[in-house]
Amino acid sequence: MSDDVDILGADPRPTFFKLADTGALGLAVPSIRGDRGEAVRVVARTLSGMQKEALVASARTGAVWRLASDEGAYLAGFDAAPCPLSFLTTGMVSSYLNEILALAKMRGIRIDDIRLIQDNFYTMKGSARRGDMTGGARDIELEAQIASDALPEALRALVYDAVAASPLNGLMRGCKESLFSLAHNGASIVPAKASAIAPVDQAAPDSLFETAAPAPRDWSDLIVRGAMTAKAEDTTTFAGGSLTDEQDRLLHIRGVCTLRPDGIKQVDVHLFNPHGSIFRFLCEEAAENGGQGRAPDAASYISAGIAFCFMTQLGRYAKIVRKDLRDYRIVQDTHFSLGGTSGGLGRPGETDPVETHVQLQTGEDDDFARACLDMSEQTCFLHAFCRTDLKARIKLSRIAEAAPTA
Repeated sequence: MSDDVDILGADPRPTFFKLADTGALGLAVPSIRGDRGEAVRVVARTLSGMQKEALVASARTGAVWRLASDEGAYLAGFDAAPCPLSFLTTGMVSSYLNEILALAKMRGIRIDDIRLIQDNFYTMKGSARRGDMTGGARDIELEAQIASDALPEALRALVYDAVAASPLNGLMRGCKESLFSLAHNGASIVPAKASAIAPVDQAAPDSLFETAAPAPRDWSDLIVRGAMTAKAEDTTTFAGGSLTDEQDRLLHIRGVCTLRPDGIKQVDVHLFNPHGSIFRFLCEEAAENGGQGRAPDAASYISAGIAFCFMTQLGRYAKIVRKDLRDYRIVQDTHFSLGGTSGGLGRPGETDPVETHVQLQTGEDDDFARACLDMSEQTCFLHAFCRTDLKARIKLSRIAEAAPTA
C-alpha cells in the first residue's frame, strides 16, 4: 500500500457523510449495557500514509457515519481531513454544550447567546526505539462565554454541573485502562502488556467500506478545512517533527463551539501544536437525543477520535522503527451513559473502558505485532486521556465582556 497517494482526495464520494442504507451494510453493533444508554462501534482501516477512514455506528439511533482522518505536514500527511485529536475536541465541547443547554432549561436560566472555548493539551516524551516514548494528557481549559441575565454564581454552577453531567466525564474522571485483542496476519495472538479482551466476530473487510453509500444530501459542509492555524507561543512542531524518534513536546488544540440559528453546533478546531489547519465541524444529536441527526453526534465524534488517534500511533511507530506494517484495521467499542441532564439520568456521566480489536498484516513476527500494539497504546494521546484522572479548569465570562478568540 503506497504511502504517497492522496486516496481521500481522489475518492469521488464525499469525504464525510451519513450512510443511506445501513441495513444492507452488514455492520454489527454492540448491545447497550444496562443503564449505559449508548454504544458506539467504530470500524476503521488505514488507507495511505496517515489517512484513515471509519464507519461509526450508534446502537441507540441506528445511524452510521463515514468519517475520515489525515495529518498535516508534521506527520507527512496530505491534510485532506482533520487530525484525530480534533474529533475528540469536537465531540467533547459539543457534549458540554448539550448539557449546559439542557440544565439551563431545567433550572429556568435564560441563555441569549453562548460560546464555549476548549483547550486540550497532550504530551509526548521519550524514544520509540528505546520503548519509553509515552503519550500523556493534561487537564483541559474551558471558557464559557455566556449572554444571560442570570447571576454569575448561577452561571458558574450551571457550567460546572453540566461538565460533570457529560458522558465524557466517565473517561476523564478516574483511570480507565483500555482493553485490547490482537490478530496478526489473520491469527489471534495474546497481547504482551496491553490488557486483553476476547475478540469480536466483526471484521473490517474492504467490501464493508467500499459499499458504503451516502444518503441523499449535499454533505460538503459537514467538515470543512480552512486556513492554517495562527502560530502561538507553543507552536514548535512543523513539517516532519512528529516523526522523530526522540520527543519531548506539548500538543495544543482548541475548539470554539457556537450554536447556529438552525440548532446545529459549529465547532472550529485550531491545531496550534503541531502546526496544522483549522477545520470546521458540524455536530448535532439524533432525534432520540433531542436533535434532528443532520450531523454526527458528540458520542460518534468522541469514539472516532479515539480510534483514529490509536491508528495514527500504529502507523507512526512502524515508520519510526522501519518495520513492515502492510495494513492495520481496528474494531472499537465504546459504551456511554446518556447525558446526566440531557438524558434525564440526574447523575454524572459515565463511560466503560474502551475496547479495541486490532488487526495487523505485517511481514514481521508476532513479537513485532505485540510491540506495535503496546507502543501504540503507550503513545496514544487519547488512551492516555482515558487512563489519566483529569479535570476541566473552567472560566466564565459574559459574551459582551469577552475578548475575541482566535
